[in-house]
Amino acid sequence: MKKIEIFSHNPVLLKECVEGLEIKPEGTYVDATVGGAGHSIEIARKLESGKLFAFDRDPDAVLVSKKRLSSYPAFVINSNFCEMKKRLESRGIREVDGILIDLGVSSYQLDNPKRGFSYRHDGALDMRMSKQGVTAAEIVNKFSEEELIEILKKYGQERFARSIAANIVKRRSQKLIQTTLDLANIIKFSIPAKFRRNKNPCKKSFQAIRIAVNGELESLEIGLEASFDLLKAGGRLLVITFHSLEDRLVKQKYKIWSRGCVCPPKSPICVCGNVPLAKLVNKKAIRPSDLEIATNPRSKSAKLRILEKL
Repeated sequence: MKKIEIFSHNPVLLKECVEGLEIKPEGTYVDATVGGAGHSIEIARKLESGKLFAFDRDPDAVLVSKKRLSSYPAFVINSNFCEMKKRLESRGIREVDGILIDLGVSSYQLDNPKRGFSYRHDGALDMRMSKQGVTAAEIVNKFSEEELIEILKKYGQERFARSIAANIVKRRSQKLIQTTLDLANIIKFSIPAKFRRNKNPCKKSFQAIRIAVNGELESLEIGLEASFDLLKAGGRLLVITFHSLEDRLVKQKYKIWSRGCVCPPKSPICVCGNVPLAKLVNKKAIRPSDLEIATNPRSKSAKLRILEKL
């Protein structure tokens, strides 16, 4: 039997999420990214005859959350949330009252050197949330220079992508890049000193490679569509994002679903017949309070957007 590695978990925007879901005791809810079960526990506590289905692609998170949710009406499923519709339909669930998607990397993943996400701690260059598939080391050591440039620009918006990619290719021709600090040192060497003074220059590149390893934006797009299809009328979709690429995708989807008439502004009457499928519960993103940021600095970049299906 696999040993469960217990880890601490600080759920971001917890009060705001629980309130935003407007939980019904008899309702059916989904925590699409259960992590350490911080959000899930608070959702499940409010259920009586209702059920919670919690997803995570990380097998470590699944083991921990199963233990923490064992006394609640909750079912934990080891799967990418983009597969939630298929997974729920196989259990006879075709519609739900609310879904929460908390994106990004968990503190456990970042703080555990064995997982290879951190540019502050040395470890094998992995970055796989599911512990399956292509590793960060394979991308760094096997992808062409142009492919690396594309990843760094597209997923990290890194202005020094060409310099970083060139130095990665140069270094790996001498010796394979196998650890997180190996890669971090190459990135630091590739960026002019004046851009390294105020913050760690590795953040954008590590984000970019992590997103590529896990197919995060592709999963998000599929997961958002699946979530909206599953929602009952009056059901709510909550998404917490941590960087602009995620947030832009969520905003675009919410805008499409909540948009009504698309006729030209000068058209005297509506001829398109389009009606909104949803409404925005909060027009501006909900941000963490100063107190939450002080107690959990990693929450600083979080944005919560809430949509209600009509």
